[in-house]
Amino acid sequence: MLVNLFDFDLPPECIALRPHNPRDEAKLLFVPPEGAFEDYQVLDLPDFLAPGDALIFNNTKVIPAELEGTRVRGDIRAGVHFNLHKREDLSTWRAFARPAKKVQLGDRVEFGAHLSATICEKGDAGEVVLRFDCEGQQLDAAIAEVGHVPLPPYIASKRAEDERDKSDYQTIYAREEGAVAAPTAGLHFTDRLFERLDAKGIERHFVTLHVGAGTFLPVKADDTNDHKMHAEWGVITPELADHLNAVRARGNRIIAVGTTSLRLLESAADADGTIRPFSGDTDIFITPGYAFRAIDGLMTNFHLPKSTLFMLVSAIMGPERMQAAYAYAIENGYRFYSYGDSSLLLRPK
Repeated sequence: MLVNLFDFDLPPECIALRPHNPRDEAKLLFVPPEGAFEDYQVLDLPDFLAPGDALIFNNTKVIPAELEGTRVRGDIRAGVHFNLHKREDLSTWRAFARPAKKVQLGDRVEFGAHLSATICEKGDAGEVVLRFDCEGQQLDAAIAEVGHVPLPPYIASKRAEDERDKSDYQTIYAREEGAVAAPTAGLHFTDRLFERLDAKGIERHFVTLHVGAGTFLPVKADDTNDHKMHAEWGVITPELADHLNAVRARGNRIIAVGTTSLRLLESAADADGTIRPFSGDTDIFITPGYAFRAIDGLMTNFHLPKSTLFMLVSAIMGPERMQAAYAYAIENGYRFYSYGDSSLLLRPK
């Protein structure tokens, strides 16, 4: 499909630079398969679910993945910026470098008294591989000491990261360190909302998908068939796979909270909808025409024009339906992107 089919005009003032406070009172746009769009708050989510339905959350935890370093080559020293985006092993990370053209294989990079690395690979689009001089927990601690919250570019270009972002850009249930971007649909959840879901008998389950900075990369191809999707590592345990299959078998719904949870579930599902245990990389690219196997609905924020995520939501509800929903959201003051409002998409039965 032509990428231009997923374009739309978004006024800059629609981009949220801070999350709603309290989180669970952000707007929620209900997008049914047909008929009028309906305005709610995230707190109203339990009203759309039945006892025994299951919400699937991504419990990845954002690390301070933005690093400012000094490139050292002989007597030459120059500043360089890195966004870590995928861990390769105990001592190695893939990262996007700026300015990438100045970086060469073998360059040493110093990030402070306790952290340094060597550039051991250089790829396309500014990607490099950094091999650090320490590994494992020692490396994690060093990155935590010198790194910064990796705010999305559409926020970072408008303001600097601050102390509030350390909590704002993290879900309350984040557990597994490794993400360099937040699973933003989950940012709306609070203990109060969890209590309301529990009271109605809505199940909560957690998968892990370490979101990479590639989620913000623009689609540069003119046709979706020519786009190469970034890979991210995720896991679904055997116990959870069995439980979700039981949810579906008894006639209840599986609702993904966020596109990362959805992509992992769909990566783990067989053609008949059976969810299998999963551990590894997924680069699944979902566009209109995709036959969903694992999920019955999606709660998600509002995404960028011509992005893989807008293509994904268009695959659920149809491109024309989602274009209309986004036009409605813009007209009615919904806030977009990572710190913005939310939407609930329920698939046609």
